[in-house]
Amino acid sequence: MVLPGTTFHSLKLAAIPYFSKTLSYHPRPLFPLLIRSLSATAAQTAATDDNKAVKPQWKAAIDFKWIRDNKESVAVNIKNRNSIANLELVLELYDKLLNVQKEVEKLRAERNAVANKMKGKLEPSERQKLIEEGKNLKEELVTLEEDLLKLTDELQQEAQSIPNMTHPDVPLGGEDSSTVRKMVGKPAEFSFAVKDHVQLGKELDLFDFDAAAEVSGSKFYYLKNEAVMLEMGLVNWAVSEAMKRGFTPLTTPEIVRSSVVEKCGFQPRGTNTQVYSIENSDQCLIGTAEIPVGGIHMDSILSESSLPLKYVAFSHCFRTEAGAAGAATRGLYRVHQFSKVEMFILCRPDESDSYHKELIEIEEELFSSLGFHFKTLDMATEDLGAPAYRKFDVEAWMPGLGRYGEISSASNCTDYQSRRLGIRYRPESSSPRKGKNAAPTQFVHTLNATACAVPRMMVCLLENFQQEDGSVIIPEPLRPFMDGLQIIKPKHLQN
Repeated sequence: MVLPGTTFHSLKLAAIPYFSKTLSYHPRPLFPLLIRSLSATAAQTAATDDNKAVKPQWKAAIDFKWIRDNKESVAVNIKNRNSIANLELVLELYDKLLNVQKEVEKLRAERNAVANKMKGKLEPSERQKLIEEGKNLKEELVTLEEDLLKLTDELQQEAQSIPNMTHPDVPLGGEDSSTVRKMVGKPAEFSFAVKDHVQLGKELDLFDFDAAAEVSGSKFYYLKNEAVMLEMGLVNWAVSEAMKRGFTPLTTPEIVRSSVVEKCGFQPRGTNTQVYSIENSDQCLIGTAEIPVGGIHMDSILSESSLPLKYVAFSHCFRTEAGAAGAATRGLYRVHQFSKVEMFILCRPDESDSYHKELIEIEEELFSSLGFHFKTLDMATEDLGAPAYRKFDVEAWMPGLGRYGEISSASNCTDYQSRRLGIRYRPESSSPRKGKNAAPTQFVHTLNATACAVPRMMVCLLENFQQEDGSVIIPEPLRPFMDGLQIIKPKHLQN
């Protein structure tokens, strides 16, 4: 819903890299490059000079030394993922920053030496000479610290375009290079002319696209009658199934700070951003519950015993769907607003591969129980979003559309998001240590997977379970969540 006086525009998002400490592709925790704190004078001066640098709103824990030491592997990964990241510029800025850091430390040492000399008994002329020397050193230091602050911001800005590293088993290339992980069921066979969900919805009085277009614009819709029950049923069924598997249920904010969206790694492809941003604010509408769920533990240190944290979240989602057009996107298949149930896991680094497998198996169990024919794909490098180390997609057969359509995905983002969100955990040891002797913290790994994207599920249900008389059978697992409804009938058959 658009608030009065509120307009939307595209939000430019940034990506920040994850890098493992080894080239074995089994991620280990990293320590960020630590910049010495700047003097209050330098920070204040830089903050008031808007022309000196474009400053990111936040900083990620990026290991620039690891990037430099493994630049060949990083460069290959950038190429394989068809990323626009400028690795050479990142390395150039990093070298400049190191040189300025050395100069700053040198001047600080000289300034401290002068200050120590001033403590002793001195002749007036010698004391005046040291005062002048200290003043000159302070001025030089302020200038260099301003340069250091500017370089730090420029380096962050450039480095945030570098994508996550990639699992070694991920196929190389574009979407067509993705490999089939699993095929479930067979396409439904019909002895009559198959209708698509748009025609079925019209005849069963389930949707109103025309009224929604007048009220809100294209790619919006009203759900009516049994379609409302179907949405509620799908949501409650998906949440219930996830809860049986140990997930904690959540509802989330649907407006978040733009910095949280960026920290979760969402970025536009050229000018085709998928994010609705609220003008004259730092907020935007979420495109997935992954964003607010990822932010719950932002800037926190978790106990190892609390892991894994498993959440299942219901939210409405909003996407611009920029660049999408054509018959393949008609009806409910690609819309600006929809309901979705999302699973999200925070875990130890050594467990993320196994939880990724668990998530895709949950999705396969859910869709199999509804009787869908679908295939699970191991998505190729160029089809991975910046945060994903590996991603599985589920594509279900949609007979009315005459093709497979994506209904779900499951991604392992390793510590790509947690490094930006600041989510760590403290490993527990057999001998508890406190204070300076406490075990160092590590970044958690995050994973996400779609349990139920309502519009796509509706497309599958209506098109796969349509009957010759125009009715649609409700799969048995959903019936308890739809007041026992077994079949959606045309109005003339309901009496």
